[in-house]
Parts: sequence; structure tokens; C-alpha cells
Amino acid sequence: MKRIQILGTGCPKCKALTANAEAAVKALGIEATVEKVTDLKEILKFNVMITPALVVDGQVKSAGKLLGPEDIKKFLA
Repeated sequence: MKRIQILGTGCPKCKALTANAEAAVKALGIEATVEKVTDLKEILKFNVMITPALVVDGQVKSAGKLLGPEDIKKFLA
């Protein structure tokens, strides 16, 4: 099972990235958890300076971009 984290403080792009990640998981039919990380101290542990950011299994895959479901699928497949 994959662990997907969306790093962000709750801005519209962060919310959209969360929805896109959930859509990607559903489209692929895989088991994954999608978790929002809004605590600034936790976000900084990933050395991310710009949000939203996508983290898959502990590795930052994207920061500062609003990825669509198709882009996110590439990181999950």
C-alpha cells in the first residue's frame, strides 16, 4: 500500500492536489492512503519551501506545482 502525502497549509491548490491524488488512486485501482499535512514544522521536515507538494512513500515527487491526476499516476504506477 502506498502512502501519499499532500504538503500544504490548506490553499486552493493544496485542496485541488489532494482531490487529484485521490482521483489518480481511484483510476489506478490501487490501495493507497492520501493524507494532508498542514503543520508547517512537518512540511519543513521534507525540506519543501513551496507548496503544494506531493510526497509518495516518504519521497518528495513534486513541489510548487498543481499536478493533474494523469501526472500523479506516473508516480504511483
